Amino acid sequence: MKENNIYVESEFAPLRRVVLTQSQFAFPKNMKDSNFLLEEYLIDIIENEGKDFADAFPKEQLKWEEERENLKKVLEKYNVEICRPRLLTDYEKEVGGDDGYSNFFSRDPFFTIGNIIIEGSLRFPHRRNEILPIRDILVNESNKNNCFYLSIPSVDFSKGIDSEVGPFLEGGDILVLGKTIFVGNSGLASNKNGINWLRNLLSNFDYTLIEVPLANDVLHLDCALSIVREDLIIVCEEALLNGIPKELENFDKIRVSKEDVSRLAVNGLQIDRNTYITDPEFEFIGKQLEQRGITVEYIDFKISRSFGGSFRCSTQPLLRK
Repeated sequence: MKENNIYVESEFAPLRRVVLTQSQFAFPKNMKDSNFLLEEYLIDIIENEGKDFADAFPKEQLKWEEERENLKKVLEKYNVEICRPRLLTDYEKEVGGDDGYSNFFSRDPFFTIGNIIIEGSLRFPHRRNEILPIRDILVNESNKNNCFYLSIPSVDFSKGIDSEVGPFLEGGDILVLGKTIFVGNSGLASNKNGINWLRNLLSNFDYTLIEVPLANDVLHLDCALSIVREDLIIVCEEALLNGIPKELENFDKIRVSKEDVSRLAVNGLQIDRNTYITDPEFEFIGKQLEQRGITVEYIDFKISRSFGGSFRCSTQPLLRK
């Protein structure tokens, strides 16, 4: 009989098993749609086109790896089982060419809803092979567990390499609240074709999908909205074009500014409904969480945040139940 170690019930259900990312990245040449990054980080991209981050910034590379190790230690403190993707091969790095390569955020290449593992489709060319070092984990998990393992159709390049057809669907845009699934759409990541594909799939499993339009300088929904527990959200209303979804209107709210969004203030990680991980830079959020009875764990994640993602982006749960 297969096991039942694949299931994501909600954003705040106890985190038991998770894929924690590696720290590999090569700067792409002529990167487009980078307005979600702070200007100081864009300068690094322009000045180091085509270089591996570890070669361009060896000291920062070590700090970056340390950040992920510190996150691993905190997760293990709460008895979370950690799975790590393998490192990219030399061939996989070469295949990236001018687009560069990445193995730095495990949230987006796949996601888990209920007992369904779904490989997504990433918009940025330097991220489109990011699933490869993770796939061995997913194949192994799907073979052992009572779950579904699916992949969205491949990107349609029939209208050109920069076609907006997609379909694009990224894990950072997916928030799970029981049978209600929120999916962000800013024009930078997931798109209509990807969202419609997911809606059609999930309708067979009694899920309701809510599309959440985002400002065009917000990469993913989890940069603007965090469902901390069944009655509490962290949110930047300015980043949500249609306002807070009606399903969340009556939740208690910790509000943040658009500037906070660009610094990844909202992209913390719930270990469970009573425990939250964030960066010490966002102590103002931590204090408000503590006032509501939530334990806050602080980890310096400055290097990780410079790439446009933080704690949630660095992880993808396999089991939250």
